Amino acid sequence: MACLSLFHHWRPAAGPGAGDGLWLAPLGALVSRGDRSGLSQALAQLRQAPLPLIALLGLAGLLILALLTLRLVGRARLQQTIFESDTPAGRLFDRALLVAIAASVVAVLLESEPALRVAHAGGFRALEIGFTLLFGYEYLLRLLTLPQPWRYATSLLGLVDLAAIVPTFLELLLSGSQVYLVLRVLRVLRLLRLFRVLRLGAYLEESELLGRALLASRRKIAAFLLVMMSLVVVIGALMYLIEAGNPGFRSIPVGIYWSVVTITTVGYGDVAPVTNLGRLMASVVMLLGYSIIAVPTGILGAALAEGRREAAAATATAVPPTVPPKVPPTVPTTVPASTPGALPARRCPACGADGHASDALHCRLCGTRL
Repeated sequence: MACLSLFHHWRPAAGPGAGDGLWLAPLGALVSRGDRSGLSQALAQLRQAPLPLIALLGLAGLLILALLTLRLVGRARLQQTIFESDTPAGRLFDRALLVAIAASVVAVLLESEPALRVAHAGGFRALEIGFTLLFGYEYLLRLLTLPQPWRYATSLLGLVDLAAIVPTFLELLLSGSQVYLVLRVLRVLRLLRLFRVLRLGAYLEESELLGRALLASRRKIAAFLLVMMSLVVVIGALMYLIEAGNPGFRSIPVGIYWSVVTITTVGYGDVAPVTNLGRLMASVVMLLGYSIIAVPTGILGAALAEGRREAAAATATAVPPTVPPKVPPTVPTTVPASTPGALPARRCPACGADGHASDALHCRLCGTRL
């Protein structure tokens, strides 16, 4: 507050452009004299302040709040709460964050409706500013609690978290545009944390398997796309020649467009052949499209099956070999014939052990019937 009062006295009171910086004058008077009427004047002047200055002040306020939180709570406890979902506080934090993310995405979707945007412009603006401040505060806490914050800032989740707050600040710094409204929908990517919060590790493993399959079959997919591009160009050129005089096929690019729409079995119907040969060609292209659909499916399916086999083989080799159980030392199986009272020699037909009692029915070692 003292800084704001000093800023009020430092700014020139007259001269070209002096009115641009006098929006803090009522607030400085409020600080210096305690005038209650200055609060309403300060708020009125703050609404007329330059938007870039408001954005910078918001960032500074978030940074100060994050530093105060770090000092009061402690780095270790904050890091455990924010980055670990095994503790009660961590689970509560993650679930509250997911609810806020979902609510912000719903607000952006509703704001894109013209009638709602006009009727509730102030409410949508307040919600957007609130969500931006909340996510910015969380992002700064994540950076301040890590020993190497640049690793998080350059990771996928870190970039997604940054993308959740940048559009609003860009809209304030530059100018209002529907582009920033669309960029705010990127917050839905933050729901990827749902896998970690709900312990859906198996889904993450399956997604990694799908990524490895796509990476392994990238050359086959690239070759397939190259063949498809060549095919649609040839078919488009042929249809341009066959349908000469048809106003629909006025150029080869239009023929290529028709070829793509037909070979993918979409069929908008805005361009259609009228000659018999053109209709025959269209029938062939449609049947070709159905057969082509199976090609990338087979490529990806084979790569997925190969990935599963490799994962199963890696799991089998990772299992440590079983240690055979220790067999206790066997007692001597023979009794010297010269020993008084020796038992008659009865040998097992299966294991060859002898020294059994005269009335024994089964081998004392392997259980085979004598």
